[in-house]
Amino acid sequence: MAKETNGANLGFENQMWAAADKLRGHMDASEYKHVVLGLIFLKYISDAFQAKYKQLEATKDTEYSDPEDRDEYAAANIFWVPKEARWSKLQSSAKQPTIGKIIDDAMVAIEKENPTLKGVLPKDYSRPTLDKYLLGELIDIVSKIGLGDDESRSKDILGRVYEYFLGRFAAAEGKGGGEFYTPRCVVNLLVRMIEPYKGRVFDPCCGSGGMFVQSEGFVEERGGRLGDIAIYGQESNPTTWRLAMMNLAIRGLDANLGGQHADSFHNDLHKDLRADFILANPPFNMSDWGGERLREDARWKYGIPPVNNANYAWIQHFIHHLSPTGIAGFVMANGSMSTSTTSEGEIRKNIIEKDLVDCMIALPGQLFYTTQIPVCLWFLARNKKNGKFRDRRGQTLFIDARKLGNLIDRTHKDFSEEEIDKVAGTYHAWRGEEEVGEYKDVPGFCMSVTTEEIRNHGYILTPGRYVGMEEIEGDGIPFEEKMAELSATLYEQFAEAHQLEAAIKKNLESLGYGQ
Repeated sequence: MAKETNGANLGFENQMWAAADKLRGHMDASEYKHVVLGLIFLKYISDAFQAKYKQLEATKDTEYSDPEDRDEYAAANIFWVPKEARWSKLQSSAKQPTIGKIIDDAMVAIEKENPTLKGVLPKDYSRPTLDKYLLGELIDIVSKIGLGDDESRSKDILGRVYEYFLGRFAAAEGKGGGEFYTPRCVVNLLVRMIEPYKGRVFDPCCGSGGMFVQSEGFVEERGGRLGDIAIYGQESNPTTWRLAMMNLAIRGLDANLGGQHADSFHNDLHKDLRADFILANPPFNMSDWGGERLREDARWKYGIPPVNNANYAWIQHFIHHLSPTGIAGFVMANGSMSTSTTSEGEIRKNIIEKDLVDCMIALPGQLFYTTQIPVCLWFLARNKKNGKFRDRRGQTLFIDARKLGNLIDRTHKDFSEEEIDKVAGTYHAWRGEEEVGEYKDVPGFCMSVTTEEIRNHGYILTPGRYVGMEEIEGDGIPFEEKMAELSATLYEQFAEAHQLEAAIKKNLESLGYGQ
């Protein structure tokens, strides 16, 4: 069985990806992403509708059910699919030159019948630049996959296919791909760290909505109900916003994404929201964020962020939206931990002095599709003495996870479940959660540090500065003896090299060189 990493392994992905990849010669990855995911979405809602239709058809004589009654579908949280938009219609028309227009008409009809999808579905399949023969091939392949029937829904086949493709598209797009996709293992670690069991979850740069999907999965895995968390999000890119809406719709998740795409800095759609949990992966080191127009914004309580880098604008935006007992976990560029520019260094100092930094994690490189450089995770707590955990005031946990992770291909790494357990378990033990055991400092991996120590280090938040060196298992030989032995070995090697150099020089001289 293939190893499952950052997505699904269901047996048909490679074949489906190959068909999708054929389109790459005709358009950018950022475009064909929407061609493929739009079709997958359409197949899903049609399958789900058809399964319910058959059920109602079978019981119409005994239970007087009507398969053409829209209310029957609404009660089961299933989208109504009009006849002209059902997959059987598209499949039978796959080889027609007008297939693009047929799909566009189906998308329009579905949006018309389902107001929650208005403006969400892609409707440009009829454009001349889209090869209709390849589009027909793609429909044939998608037709072979059960997505919305009861069995597939119970296995979340669609969710896994969606996640698989989001990851593949991110890799295909390269640097720009991660704007809509955060690797599953990173999302999983963030969710496991802050444990959003119940309350308001917010992501003001939500991309394709992966943080929300993982949060809901976490709640359900632990016996919670789908509605135990209220989802709020915002996304500035219009096509990515639509992608998030589709990603949430296919899972039946009710989310408030503001009703439109919008820039969180300049058009905050959730001004009054104070979230219990914030999960986010903002764009790294945004230089063109319009900061010069926000010099006196109410969110900058800890200092005015520089106009050429949005990192500390994002951090303060997160803090601004936290409830009095809220906690935020988010991805940041490594430079945010130690930057010494006047404004950023001062903001970091003020945040630390307000005792908001709960935990810092250094991640290995190669986890992200957007960049090969390592990034870090920040965890901020509004109140370190909120009654849920032990009193952690004046303390910050540092975890150096740079040695964790395994290569899944030549350029990308992934965390295993055991590694995620190790990191999250360390944090939970440090917070004082009795069921996970007692916390202990581990040189080279984790260290609990006082604010005074951070102050003495110039308010640098790089974990490697605090956790120290990893302890090497002892072999009974005193340190002094080891150093003496190492020095003697190095001296011998140096002497041998010197002798070899002298011999080579002598031989060259005998041949007439170097005289």
